[in-house]
Amino acid sequence: MSTPPPPASLLDANVFIEAHRRYYGFALCPGFWDCLLHCSSNGQLLSIDRVKAELAGSGDELSAWATSAPAEFFASSLDGLVAEQYREVVRWVYGNAQFLKSAQDDFCSGGADPWLVAYARVYGGIIVTQEVTRPEARSRVPLPNVCDQFNIAYLDTFTMLRRLGARFEWAPPG
Repeated sequence: MSTPPPPASLLDANVFIEAHRRYYGFALCPGFWDCLLHCSSNGQLLSIDRVKAELAGSGDELSAWATSAPAEFFASSLDGLVAEQYREVVRWVYGNAQFLKSAQDDFCSGGADPWLVAYARVYGGIIVTQEVTRPEARSRVPLPNVCDQFNIAYLDTFTMLRRLGARFEWAPPG
């Protein structure tokens, strides 16, 4: 298995979900989705297969988009090095008494978040998420809290778009 170059941005599922449901719907701002595909094709961003699985389960327009995206857009997390780091992330989450058991179980129960951290630990990159650090969190394990623990940089969608130099310009209908 060849090692992919480190991505500049590694996208969490909530980046896609929030954009689709709120501010960058497919009909409203197709340029956002084109931007993601373009930036993925030149190695500036990607996501992982476990994020794709979360998106593909909804059966909506976002699900169709994720399913039809180029295979390279969603990198495989089926890698021994990633699995080893996943175990380290899970060990830290379960070993952290700050979080309630239900929060630990939820974070580690097969969602993409611990796998994103593991992938970033192995291959580098900046995690893009709409979540924010919550040092006092108990009932939920915020992805940025885990990133902080493992010295992984993270940012939000809008910061990523600014760094990419993205611009979505208005065009009259028709």
